[in-house]
Amino acid sequence: MTTEMVSNPRSQRPKVDLQGIAFDAITEYETSAHIIDALRRHQGGYIVTANLDHLLRCKRYPRYKALVNKADLVIADGMPLIWASQLQGTPLPERVAGSTLCISLARALADHGKSLFLLGGNPGSAEQAAIAMKQRTPGLRIAGTFCPEFGFESDPAQLEAIHHLLQAAKPDMVYVALGSPKQENLIDRLRLEFPGMWWMGVGISLSFISGEVQRAPLWMQRLGLEWIHRLTQEPGRLAKRYLVDGIPFAIVLLTESAFRRLNRRR
Repeated sequence: MTTEMVSNPRSQRPKVDLQGIAFDAITEYETSAHIIDALRRHQGGYIVTANLDHLLRCKRYPRYKALVNKADLVIADGMPLIWASQLQGTPLPERVAGSTLCISLARALADHGKSLFLLGGNPGSAEQAAIAMKQRTPGLRIAGTFCPEFGFESDPAQLEAIHHLLQAAKPDMVYVALGSPKQENLIDRLRLEFPGMWWMGVGISLSFISGEVQRAPLWMQRLGLEWIHRLTQEPGRLAKRYLVDGIPFAIVLLTESAFRRLNRRR
């Protein structure tokens, strides 16, 4: 496994390898600019905002890793990933948090007359997020919202309904808030049918935007402590993810990254 900056054949943008995933060395501003530029050229794409949980899933499940590596952009949404890139001597420029990117990218879409579709979230979250986003960003065109029912991925009728909604709405960008890996699987299923659209899995972000769930204070985000805030809100659901899986994997990731740098110097 290389730890050098590598080039993806689809782009000459520099990449940083973490656990076999090629992360784009890109800032939040550059991410929005890249997507807007592609839309101007009528080119769609798929962005993954990968955090520690995504990286662990990539390590455990080869099929999911293949899904992530098929993305047009993979950005680091998590301070442990930024720290790991620094430790191994191939620093990523900054954390690009998906929940923050949702807002800044929406502004860029509005500035360039592009439309946005909100797919998923808890019942009502997409509609409330759409209202909040339009209040924050006058001129933003929301092409539509839809929250599929539980188990939709195994229901051909619901999948067909999603297809028809997107076909009618013709959005430029789709935020898919279904949690990982469900959202990545759906995007992979739909993106070839709509080659001119951009797609981004946004997890819980619509609930943040709508105010249904409170995001951690900025100082906690900057220190990589956002997970503590989330854990206090949903301890039953998130304890295993953060305490049993996340912390041990973070220790392994940072240790391996430090050793990679030492090995490169020999």
